[in-house]
This record gives sequence, C-alpha cells and structure tokens, in this order.
Amino acid sequence: MRGGRGLSFRNGLRHLLCLWCVLGVSGCAWLGGKDKPEWVDGRASSYPPSQYLTGVGQGENRGLAENQAYAAVARIFKAEVAAQAKDWEAYFLIENHAVASAERRLTIDHVTKVSTDKVLENVSIGDAWYDVQTRLHYALAVVNRSQAEASVTEKVVRLDREIEADVAEARQTTDKLAKVRALRRAGRSLVLREAYNTDLRVIRASGQGVSSGYRVGELSGELAQFLSSNLGIVIQISGDHAEPIQRALAEGLVREGFLVTADSGGGDAESSELLVRVMTRLMPIEVQDPNFKYVRWCSDVEIVERATQRVVGAIARGGKEGHVTEREATAKALRVIQQEFSLDVAQAIAAHIFGEVTLPATAAMPAGCPREASAGKR
Repeated sequence: MRGGRGLSFRNGLRHLLCLWCVLGVSGCAWLGGKDKPEWVDGRASSYPPSQYLTGVGQGENRGLAENQAYAAVARIFKAEVAAQAKDWEAYFLIENHAVASAERRLTIDHVTKVSTDKVLENVSIGDAWYDVQTRLHYALAVVNRSQAEASVTEKVVRLDREIEADVAEARQTTDKLAKVRALRRAGRSLVLREAYNTDLRVIRASGQGVSSGYRVGELSGELAQFLSSNLGIVIQISGDHAEPIQRALAEGLVREGFLVTADSGGGDAESSELLVRVMTRLMPIEVQDPNFKYVRWCSDVEIVERATQRVVGAIARGGKEGHVTEREATAKALRVIQQEFSLDVAQAIAAHIFGEVTLPATAAMPAGCPREASAGKR
C-alpha cells in the first residue's frame, strides 16, 4: 500500500508540473520542459532565410525582449537605407551659383523611419523562451518575405503613380508656383519611394528592387534650375534696421535654393515672380525691472505675387529682449531678429512656396506692436 501511495504521489506531481508548463509558468526548461532553442544563437531552421528575415531580442521581461527583437529586424532595414543615402544627396543639397544651398530637409532619419515602420507592420513574434539560469527572456521576430514583399511592392507602385502624375503636371502647367510645388512633391515622393525600394531589396532573397523612371538627382536639378531662372524673389524692407534684416532674410532664402534680389528698381527685381514685403519695428518698453532695460520687436511679412499684387501668404513674428542698457537690449533684439529671419522666416516662406504648409493671407501683429512704421534706424 505504501508503494502504491508513493507511485500515486509521483504521478500526481508529474501531472502538476505538466500543468504548470502548459500554463506557461517560468522554469519549465529547468524542470525538463523546453530546452534552449537554436534561434537564440542565431540559427532558426524553422524559419529558413530563403523565406524569412529574423531578429533576436532579450530582456528582463517578455515585453522588453519582444521590443528588442523588433528593433533587431528594424536595424537590418535602417542599415541598408543609410547605405543608400548618398544617392539621395542631390535632393538635400543643391548648387546655386557655385554656392552650396541646403533645401528644406526631408531628413534621412525621417525617410528611414517612415519606410521601416511600414515594413515592421509585417513583423510578428515567432517564438519566445525564458532562461531560468540567467533570468532573461528571449524573443524571435520574423518577417515572412513573400507577405512583406507584396505589401512594400504595393507602396512602391502607388508612389510611382503619384510621381508620374506630379512630373506630368509640372511639365505641362504654365503656373510657375504650381510647377514648383509639383516638382517638389515628385522629389519628396521619389526619395520615399527609393527608401521603400531599398527595403524591397532587403526583403527579396534575390536582392532586386523595382527600377524607377526617374532619379532623385535629376528631379532635384530640374527644380533647382527652375527656381534660379524662373521664380526669383525680391525683398522689400521698411521700418527699423532694414539693411541688416534684409541681408539676413536674403541669406536664409538663398540657403533654401532661391534667387534673391534687392528692391533697387533694377531689371532683375522687376522680372522676379514674388515680392517679400517686410515691416519691422523695435521699441523700448517699460518693465518693472530695476536691473534691465527691455526692447520689444515685431515684424510683419507678406508674400506677394508681383504680377497681380495678390498677397499669397503672411507671417507675424515678435518678442522682447532685455539687457543692462537700452542700447545693448536693442542690439540683442536685432541679433534675434536676424537669426529668426535667416532661419525660421526663410524656411516658412520656402515651405509655403513649396506647398508644404499654407500660410494665412493676412497676419495679425503681435500683441502691443503698432502698425505704424517708425523712422528707420541704421
């Protein structure tokens, strides 16, 4: 009877341990359950490389291990996109009169993230394992090549249609602004399309992508050429400290790829397509501060079609700066305006011209900034 009770106890314990393993209780491997899978060391025979891409992650918990596995797969694609980035430099850097001029940047990081995030929609966790000795969780992320290929190919084909439509519009329209915006859209889409195509070459075991009828450098060059010869910008400044502010804005717009001229009454200014009209003011203000003097600054910017005199966009900027004397506060405010105009305002104007943002047709002045122009200070 004693032997029978012992056998019954051992059978019951074995059934209990099996139940624990079925329920996923950690430690089954140590108790005789699942051994260390081969994929932990990089060999996944259940997911042959000809059919799958894989990534292994580890962490203190299951969720962290899965996230690391996803990241391992993402790195495969990011590395390939980064390797192709130099082919897209023509999109990010154009030459204008032998001066390197940076266009508004659709950064490589952004392109990589957009394309890779889409690829990761096809990733799943194929297996997981817990090592009771090291107390680490492991996860295996897998990408079915055929499923991912179908998904990414669909995106490449869709972008090809959009690029073709934008290029056709750019080359047929007589509206200069519409041409610039269509070429810009085509260039942005082509960069993203090439990122997807790079992903496709990773997904396909053959390493082959889908050829495009356009090159990033060619579209970028076409846009740069048109900007320099057909869409000049003339700047007209009134108000305080006009000369240094005009110089700062001109430098910013040149960096964005535009041909800029001053409103001096010459032929180049008359032939320019757009007028950027700016009024700036700097005024001392009373602030209850015994140690500092303050100057408020404000600017009204209007983008005008010269042929119709129609305002197509407007920007308002303003702020205040303080220093120990009014003169030093004024100098500090002027430096801030110059930096603002050479960077943010120039980029906002470029983004509006390229159709990336839509500026309002009128701009309300910052609170407390009168509209009347004062005598220009030099």
